[in-house]
Amino acid sequence: MRILGVDPGSITLGWGIVEGIGLRYQGVAFGTVKSAPKQPFSERLLKIYDDLSAVIERFEPDVLSVEEAFYAQNVKVALKLGQVRGAVLLLGEKSGLTIAEYSPRLIKKTVVGYGNADKEQVQEMVRILLKLKKKPQPHDAADALAIAICHFHHSGISDKISNAAQRS
Repeated sequence: MRILGVDPGSITLGWGIVEGIGLRYQGVAFGTVKSAPKQPFSERLLKIYDDLSAVIERFEPDVLSVEEAFYAQNVKVALKLGQVRGAVLLLGEKSGLTIAEYSPRLIKKTVVGYGNADKEQVQEMVRILLKLKKKPQPHDAADALAIAICHFHHSGISDKISNAAQRS
């Protein structure tokens, strides 16, 4: 299974590809989609859509794993993040990918073991889990890899529950 993890952001969106079977996985690639803050928001959404579409075309993932929306004190930021997530989810659907969404707290708890882990802790655990020489940079890309890793851990549990339900 090949998973595209996405950490949504309107200025910097992180993406990471992880592949494997069961709980054995490895990093394939990671990066960011950067937009200019002064660029009209609709143009930023188009850039995100187009650049992420190229990532999907190049790496052919099976699953799109996305960070869920979280509580933000700034309503404008929350709305923009929601629009970015909408563009990403639409792209995933149009590309025929299975879509999974995880809360930031669950991602950190799964990868680091602590739901309030900071960016440095997430980067270091991603480095260790994927056996990388250096921490993935920037943190947006490390977060995207963490989101993909989270899906590996939780999709296995979902499969076991589903299989058990079918047997009974």
